[in-house]
Amino acid sequence: MKIVITTGGTGGHIYPATTLADKLIIDDKNNEILFIGNYDRMESTEIPKLGYRFIGIKAAKFNSSKSKLNSIKILYKAYKECLHILEDYEPDIVIGFGGYVTVPVIMAAVKLKIKTIIHEQNSLPGLANRVLGHFVDKIVVCYESAKEAFNKKKTLILGNPRESTALNFVKDPSIFKQFGLDCSKKTLLIVMGSLGSVSVNEKMMGILEGLKNKGFNIIYVTGRNNYQKVIENISESSNLKIVDYIDQLNIAGNCALVISRGGATSAREYMALGIPTIIVPSPYVPNNHQYINAKEMFDRKAAYLLEEKDLNVNNTISIIDELMNDDEKLKQMSNAAKKMSYPNAAYDIVNLMKEVAGNN
Repeated sequence: MKIVITTGGTGGHIYPATTLADKLIIDDKNNEILFIGNYDRMESTEIPKLGYRFIGIKAAKFNSSKSKLNSIKILYKAYKECLHILEDYEPDIVIGFGGYVTVPVIMAAVKLKIKTIIHEQNSLPGLANRVLGHFVDKIVVCYESAKEAFNKKKTLILGNPRESTALNFVKDPSIFKQFGLDCSKKTLLIVMGSLGSVSVNEKMMGILEGLKNKGFNIIYVTGRNNYQKVIENISESSNLKIVDYIDQLNIAGNCALVISRGGATSAREYMALGIPTIIVPSPYVPNNHQYINAKEMFDRKAAYLLEEKDLNVNNTISIIDELMNDDEKLKQMSNAAKKMSYPNAAYDIVNLMKEVAGNN
């Protein structure tokens, strides 16, 4: 097949898309893949690094606070550009992974009568996908609640391609040696995404002090921009290690408990690996979608929901102590998380693409 994948803006959109691309190549080395995204966002550097062909376009948010007329003009120009790109490339199918940049690409494919699929990572679909859902051939979601926003006849719950990375994961507690930690002890990971969170870092100072010398390890990830400030205000101990960045999936998969934001992709990875999680949803994201993701996991007993406003010393340490000292509770959370997961997501989406493209 000749495939166009369009995605952009954040890692939560980009990494599921690149994981699917990897599986498409494994499925058939003759598959050809072209990525289309923003010319000035992270996809423009991250995707070419992986060896995939990438074309950058200029798009605009159509719900932007800027002049709506100007946004419409930019989107229309991008749409016309995408018509030329797709006419030249002649793909069998176009699949979008969210972000406003996907709108002109998908709409150009619809105009050219090319088969289309969109993938929605969150439990509450974003505006771009809600609009595109009216025009595409199939819609893939990760949560039952997301189906409510789309035509049920063409919507399937297949999960996030990143969940399939769990299929080959092998636990290796010796991974904690690199931090100088006792590998025989349980480990708590606290990570607020690759960039970290300034607001959470400030709240965590007292909490980390209270966690020193507990009977378990703690790895605290500050984010690369925040490391210096944190390390100047709190010292490490025999069981507390402070770092700026980690290989999140491999480290998290060996931890007894993770405290994390509620980003869609990270949440699905934790489910697939069966990692008990305390989710602190970011209150700064559109439509409060991290809270909604976390609430669905909490309702199914797959995670503990802790809002940032409640992130204080006594409350947080009490919750951590309760969970880290209750193996049965951790096991129940792990099993509940796995029940929410779709570990074959990437392969199921590849098969759906072949089925949809085969209808040309």
